[in-house]
Amino acid sequence: MQVALKIWRYDSKTGDRALKDYEFDAPDEATLLDCLDIVKDRIDGSLAFRKSCRMMICGSCGMRMDGAAVLACKTRMYEIAEAGHIPVISAMGNLPVVKDLVVDMEPFWAKLRAMKPWLQPGYADPGEKEHLFSQEQMNTIHKESLCIQCGCCVSECNAMESSPDFMGPAALAKGMRFVGDPRDAATVERLEDYSTEHGIWECTRCYFCQERCPKGVDPRDAIAKLGAEAMRHGIDRDMGAKHANWFVVSAKTTGWLRETELVPKTQGIVTSIKQMKFAMGLAVKGKVPPPFPPHVAANQKEARALFDLVKEQGVSGARGIVQ
Repeated sequence: MQVALKIWRYDSKTGDRALKDYEFDAPDEATLLDCLDIVKDRIDGSLAFRKSCRMMICGSCGMRMDGAAVLACKTRMYEIAEAGHIPVISAMGNLPVVKDLVVDMEPFWAKLRAMKPWLQPGYADPGEKEHLFSQEQMNTIHKESLCIQCGCCVSECNAMESSPDFMGPAALAKGMRFVGDPRDAATVERLEDYSTEHGIWECTRCYFCQERCPKGVDPRDAIAKLGAEAMRHGIDRDMGAKHANWFVVSAKTTGWLRETELVPKTQGIVTSIKQMKFAMGLAVKGKVPPPFPPHVAANQKEARALFDLVKEQGVSGARGIVQ
């Protein structure tokens, strides 16, 4: 097949950046990684990119195609070439570019290390006893265990783009891997660490990490599990946690988000007073519903009954999200 690519070339030493065109023949079964190999071997040996296993296991070949993160070894080119589309290939986002398609992964690894990604068991010496756990218990962290640290989720994270200190989807998914592990005894300590200013609650829930993850880890689900576990352990001092709490209370009692009470319940009375001028401006434009009497959704008793039923089942925290 005839393949055409546009590749962003970049040199961090000089700051030079240019979009280069390449055309070549490739086997019908070629992946994007195969095509990059052809460019490097036959056309331009200076092209820089990472690769290793070629089998969607190592995570080395993460990059962007048409602005969306992909694994080059997973991306088949036949349909793209047949359609006559010329994809634009570039380095992943939210990480410093070293050269061409190669990014500096150190910020990624630093956030991962901050999760303390190793088991902290509740026993000093395992001895001869075998510690057995059920499949149901381990299902909580099944998806998180699939992560290959490719960085595709980090590349597309809107929260990290606006706040580089945000722990990020890959690191928090790794955190859930150990928070949800029944063999780990540092759950509360971990959740306290992950519930800081740039932790669990800074996620904007855009779900781009979920969309771009090539292994089905679903990092946003992992962050939701961490939030549920934090709530279950009473770690809800963060404004994001208070916000989530009020959503639940509001939905249970009236079926609607009572926005006039959201700021006092989330940010406190003092902040609410400071926001009065802004609130009055909204009220003048008809953007603030009257707080009294509260508007209750139709058939709200059914929603409350469902809420009570789930409570009776006793499946809370991360296991509730899995269910």
